Amino acid sequence: MDIELLQERARIMRNTRRFFDERNYLELDTPLLSPDLIPETCLEVFATTYCPPANSVRNTARELYLIPSPEIWMKKIIAKKKVSVYQICKCFRNCESIGKTHSPEFTMLEYYTMDAGYLDSLSITEALFSALLSDNNLKQFQNTTELAELSPPFLRLTMEDAFRRFAGFSLVEAIENGVLEEHAHTLGIYPPVGTSDTDLYNLIFIHAVEPNLPRNKPVALLDYPAIVPCLAELNYSTDKAALTRQRWELYLCGLEIANCYSEERDAAQVKKYFLDEGELKNKNALVKHNIDTDYWKIFDSFPRCSGVALGMDRLIMALTGRKTIDAVLCRN
Repeated sequence: MDIELLQERARIMRNTRRFFDERNYLELDTPLLSPDLIPETCLEVFATTYCPPANSVRNTARELYLIPSPEIWMKKIIAKKKVSVYQICKCFRNCESIGKTHSPEFTMLEYYTMDAGYLDSLSITEALFSALLSDNNLKQFQNTTELAELSPPFLRLTMEDAFRRFAGFSLVEAIENGVLEEHAHTLGIYPPVGTSDTDLYNLIFIHAVEPNLPRNKPVALLDYPAIVPCLAELNYSTDKAALTRQRWELYLCGLEIANCYSEERDAAQVKKYFLDEGELKNKNALVKHNIDTDYWKIFDSFPRCSGVALGMDRLIMALTGRKTIDAVLCRN
């Protein structure tokens, strides 16, 4: 990485912090190691061992985990302090490729806004992009047309719209009628017999929808199907409330860069998620991890809020016109 790009990376970080500081978000600096993690079957983690001093009589060796997201710590603070918060930190995900768009160690921006839903967070993210794109120094890396393609407003598509447009069928109706497998076959996708609806949805999305998303404008995919387990609230604003959740993901140039929820606040639903996902995680994961079975209790008094997790390395890659994430990592 040349010195100009190192300087621009640092400038983007400063401008990001300034954006949230000016809006009275509290910056956090939570641990990178945790004795337990939120179970997420879509990713693998890193485990390490704390070894106490040889002469220690109190401490015993124990397993710790590098966080895949600061969420587990940030939500504990949100539950107690009930303030808008943000954090820029290193995160770690095992079994990731190294190079073009992935790295097992990466920089995450995570921010939670009090008394806000996922659509509020989308507007805040658009404002963040506008603030970052106002930096005239970016013009030494990309021309005006390329930068304009990253500018708000984002193109907003519901997942239902995206499936109709790019996969050729109604996702809502396919889930209701149990015919996702038939649509997969029509698209030339032949999963093993007995593949779950969740996995069928993911296969169709990856092969038919994601590759066809517009690349000349940031795209926010809204209202993910409820069959995909996550800690986002159900969407009660439509007739199909039971089928969607208040979630969006943001794509830049066809690459997923951010994930957002209206955060689930029902303690019973969080407990169920931890039980269900925890069982699957520790049955199928390459690296199993401890799960705090009492974590759901912080949601007895959890405030209404919305959280966004945004990959800073991918954002910097897009803002500076680089083609690989490796080009913007500070290791060369």
